[in-house]
Amino acid sequence: MATLTIRNLDEDVKREIRKAAAERGVSMEQEVRDRLAAAFGKVRKSRPTVEEVLRKFGRMPKKAFDLRQVTDEMWQEGLK
Repeated sequence: MATLTIRNLDEDVKREIRKAAAERGVSMEQEVRDRLAAAFGKVRKSRPTVEEVLRKFGRMPKKAFDLRQVTDEMWQEGLK
């Protein structure tokens, strides 16, 4: 697998990537990998999103899942 570094990425673009990734329950890196693969016709079977798993088991949260919030809370717990 290759590594790609992207410099001078517009903050608005980064924010949208972060938002889309959080909505799917994946990392920003995974979100970008999936979008690049789809853009070049290399769609591979991806893991189900958090929402898809919760929906399957009938436990959809009342609000949208926010991966960043969860990881921030985990960090805060670890710092105590």
